[in-house]
Amino acid sequence: MLLFVGLGNPGRQHARNRHNIGFMAIEEIARQHGFAPFRTRFQGRVSEGRFGSDRAILLLPETYMNESGRSVQEAARFYKLELADVVVFHDELDLAPGKCRVKVGGGAAGHNGLRSIDQHLGQTYKRVRLGIGHPGDKALVHSYVLNDFAKSEEGWVSALCDAVARNAGLLARGEDASFQNRTHLAMEAAGFSEPKRVGEK
Repeated sequence: MLLFVGLGNPGRQHARNRHNIGFMAIEEIARQHGFAPFRTRFQGRVSEGRFGSDRAILLLPETYMNESGRSVQEAARFYKLELADVVVFHDELDLAPGKCRVKVGGGAAGHNGLRSIDQHLGQTYKRVRLGIGHPGDKALVHSYVLNDFAKSEEGWVSALCDAVARNAGLLARGEDASFQNRTHLAMEAAGFSEPKRVGEK
């Protein structure tokens, strides 16, 4: 069994925030793969379903971002899951908008949701990093992530969540490189190519 966690803040006022793209991706996974309706559990909202023969739990913590780890730890303990069974979807300032990268472990890089999970569970879980870009000034980050996506961004946000959801079964099977590649190709096909930054390979 796998635990797919989307990071964000609860409430309608946060629903379209850049910080909530993890929530958006998980909700689209639930919709596309016919998961059960979300219900309240583990200090969050939970849905159950399958990717083929792979059973999965989708979790949207409602503890607010800074305390996400409490909800994730409660669910992981209940299902007796190892860190390797936990996949966290989150916004990533250090990736260009629309980029998607997968990695295991690493630091929180200032992300309070990841920091909370690290503190409660450890660091060696899988992260699906959903690029939202950087405002260019560290002082602007707080307001940037807590503001809604601009109208001009809605196209790539929708395309990215769709691509992530369509290929989520690859993640469930541990085919991370294929997931990343398929998501990239889907974004290109949708007309959202990923411009490389200076010095990026």
